[in-house]
Amino acid sequence: MNDVKQNGWEIIRFNGTIASKINEEIATEYPLTIILNGEEFATMVCSPTNIQELVIGFLASEGIIRLHEEIKNLSIDESQGFAYVDLYKHIDISQQDHSKRFIGSCCGKSRQFYFKSDVRTAKTITSKLTISVEQCYNLMNDLQLRSDQFKRTGGVHNAALATTDELLEVCTDIGRHNALDKVYGTVLKRKIPLSDKLIVFSGRISSEVLLKISKIGVGIILSKSAPTDLALNLASDLGITTIGFARGNKMNVYTHPCRIEEVNIDSSK
Repeated sequence: MNDVKQNGWEIIRFNGTIASKINEEIATEYPLTIILNGEEFATMVCSPTNIQELVIGFLASEGIIRLHEEIKNLSIDESQGFAYVDLYKHIDISQQDHSKRFIGSCCGKSRQFYFKSDVRTAKTITSKLTISVEQCYNLMNDLQLRSDQFKRTGGVHNAALATTDELLEVCTDIGRHNALDKVYGTVLKRKIPLSDKLIVFSGRISSEVLLKISKIGVGIILSKSAPTDLALNLASDLGITTIGFARGNKMNVYTHPCRIEEVNIDSSK
């Protein structure tokens, strides 16, 4: 028992009191260290897919880059778990602090907890995109149908860039933040316009997730899971429509319902 098999992990599964041994596919946890301009910058734990996009999106989320063109060279050593990034500009690694939080104003309205990089990179969204309730249901159902790895392992999150009619790019990772960074990296790498796009998401909408949505630059996040109160305060301030618990033919609209076509009210929330 507990030996890693080529096709998974040998487990004992109980059906009532009847036990049987089977091989179960397990989600891969992959440590990745980013070497930025020759210095160790950050280590994350992720799924070993779309690694370049993850690195690009992570650097953009942290405010290190704004455009893909700022990267001079990006190479991945998958066997050792290193991403080597050279930028055209100098970055003082010692000045990059990812652990301390800064208490500041959010768009001049309310005081929220921000990472220092969030203060520089969070954007107020003015998207005019609208979506119908039926389109929301269809997009979430499509994400569920395309979540093959989740069906096999139960251990990953999915984030998708979508139009109101279809999923365009689906990214998977053990970390919900990583899945969003992979989407962000794809947007930057392919220069995808965002005026008619939204994010469809499998995970809980925390404040960090909401801020990533702001940085990507879309005005609607549709999730099957719950939001936090801080995320909703941020969404209200940043102009983002937050939809949670989208399951089957039910969903909750928490902020900026003006983007939902069936909601005929004008609300600042």
